[in-house]
Amino acid sequence: MTDSTSAGRPKKIIYVAEATAHGGREGFVTSQDGQLDLKVAMPPALGGDGRGTNPEQLFAAGYSSCFHNALVLVGRRAGYDLTGSTVSAKVGIGPNDSKGYGLAVALSVSLPLLDQELAAGFVSAAHEVCPYSNATRDNIDVSIVLS
Repeated sequence: MTDSTSAGRPKKIIYVAEATAHGGREGFVTSQDGQLDLKVAMPPALGGDGRGTNPEQLFAAGYSSCFHNALVLVGRRAGYDLTGSTVSAKVGIGPNDSKGYGLAVALSVSLPLLDQELAAGFVSAAHEVCPYSNATRDNIDVSIVLS
């Protein structure tokens, strides 16, 4: 990994996560630090038995937690406590025009203690701060709904 000054890219790497897949979508994944050790299985919609997690679930978990953290950060910077807020992610997979597969993400954000206009501003700002949003921008469809 190299340092980069391009917009959306980190100027300096301050943490690196490391995981290894064994057996692809019908195997298991582990993290270098031992915190992650999961069976991976194809979901039934893709012809598998669904007896394990899958990359789309892992991506949904990562994106939703990262976006939620960005949202809380934006709120804190503006002097608001976003206790009770949540972010859910749905990650869809399907064939693309290149004879491969592509992803689409739908984020659902709940900020029950804020009025709609203020909440929408925080969501927009979080979308600029979140590393997952920056990584996926202009690469996959990401929709965000404020519920």
